Order: sequence, then structure tokens, then C-alpha cells
Amino acid sequence: MSTITATETSAPLPAPVARPDYRVTGRRVLRSEWAKLWSLRSTWITLGLGLLFLVAFGLIAAAQFKSRINSGHHMDPDFAHSTAVSLSLFGTNFAQLALGVLGVLVTAGEYSTGMIRSTLAAVPRRLPVLWSKSAVFGLVSLAVGTLGAFVAFLFASGIVSGTSAAMTFSHPGVVRSLLGAGLYLGLVGVIGAALGALLRSVAGGISVLVGALMLVPGLISLLPSSWQDDISPYLPSNAGESMFALTHDSTTLSPTAGLVVFVGWTVLALAGAAYRLVRSDA
Repeated sequence: MSTITATETSAPLPAPVARPDYRVTGRRVLRSEWAKLWSLRSTWITLGLGLLFLVAFGLIAAAQFKSRINSGHHMDPDFAHSTAVSLSLFGTNFAQLALGVLGVLVTAGEYSTGMIRSTLAAVPRRLPVLWSKSAVFGLVSLAVGTLGAFVAFLFASGIVSGTSAAMTFSHPGVVRSLLGAGLYLGLVGVIGAALGALLRSVAGGISVLVGALMLVPGLISLLPSSWQDDISPYLPSNAGESMFALTHDSTTLSPTAGLVVFVGWTVLALAGAAYRLVRSDA
């Protein structure tokens, strides 16, 4: 009996498909946060409002100054000694609210919608998310604030031309003040983002932001004068204001000292946000 042995030739296994290497890098996290920021309609609206507040209120202040000068009406001593810089930056307090609130929304908004879980699943190390959100929105706020400050001064200086407040870009300290205002607004945006990540609540973050920048200085005025002189210059809003003030006295910080103090407040807010982000679940 003969046995016929069939030799089966097995087909070769398909070569494994090469998969792209999807590594989480700082650059990719930044690009992701940049895309998320500009995909929201609230970003365009709020940034537009911040720019509008900064320019519009500066022009209104300059127009009021020119009107009172021409009419000969009595002016408050502080308003009478205004300069083109102080008038053009009159809207900074209003612009800081718009940019600070948007900063809170950038981080706390993801917690309210639950999107933060997807974000942290994609970036397990967590902290790069906070650094990227803060950096992206801080730079956007810096650009908007600086643009608004220069545009407001350009038009306000033309309005008050020929008065005691008249100044040009060539006057000492003008460019430094305008750049300081833009930097201040940029850091306010970072603080807003940090508060949103720290408190994880839009309402809570906005409340703390408004309280720190606007309400606390008013409460400090109720303290004895000796205490006010020691505490007031180091408050976030007062330290920030010294960054772009054209003149200084013994009760205010120098521009450099104001910058150092305000950066310190910013770092403190970011440190609190980073600690909670690492230590607690989303």
C-alpha cells in the first residue's frame, strides 16, 4: 500500500501593520488646548468685549477730560492731573474682568461639562494640561491687552492733544506703561485659569477673582491707616496697577516690584491649582 503524503504549504502570515507613535508631548498638548480655546463662541465674544472695554472706556475718559477742560468746569483733583496714558488705560479695570472671567471658563468649563475626564485620559500626567491651558490663554490675553492699550492710547492722545494731558509715544515711560498694562491683563487671564482649575466651579472662580481684584482693596480701606500702608501696595490689583502706572510715590510699588509681586500671586494660584489637580480626582 502506498501512502500519498500531501505536503501543505502554509501561507505566510501578513506583516504587522506599523502603527504611528502617538506620544503625548508638550507641543501636542498646546495645540490641543489652542484648538479647544478657539472652537468656543464664548472665546470670541469675551475677547471682543475685553478689547472693546479697554478701548471704549479709554476714549470716553479722554473725551470727558477734553470736554471739561474746554468748558472750564471744575474737575476732581485726581482727574485734573490725568495724562494721556492714565486716560487711555481707564478701561483696564473693566477689561480685566472680561479676560479673567474667560480664564475661569477655560478651565472650570471643562469640569462643568465633564470634558475634563477625556482631557485627562488623553494626558494622564495631568499637569501639562494646566500648564498648556494657562500658557495658551495667557498669551492670548497678553496679545489682546497689549493691542487694546496701544490702540486706546493712539486715539486718546489725539483727543487730548493740546491739553495738559497731551503725550506721545516718545514721552518717557509711555511705552513701558502700555506694555505693562498688556502684561498685567495677560497675567490676570492666567490667574483666572488657575482659579477655575483650583475651584472647579465657574461661579466660585469668578467670585474669588472679582473679590480679589475689586472687593478686597475696598475692605482694606477700612483698616487703620498704618495697616493700609503696609498691606495695600501688595494686593494683587494694586501691585498690578503699579506695573503700568506712569508715576509712583511712597505709597505704591515701583513697576519692577509690582511685577514681582503680581507674578508671585500668579504663581501661588497656579501652585494651588496644580496641587489639587494632582491630588484629587476629576
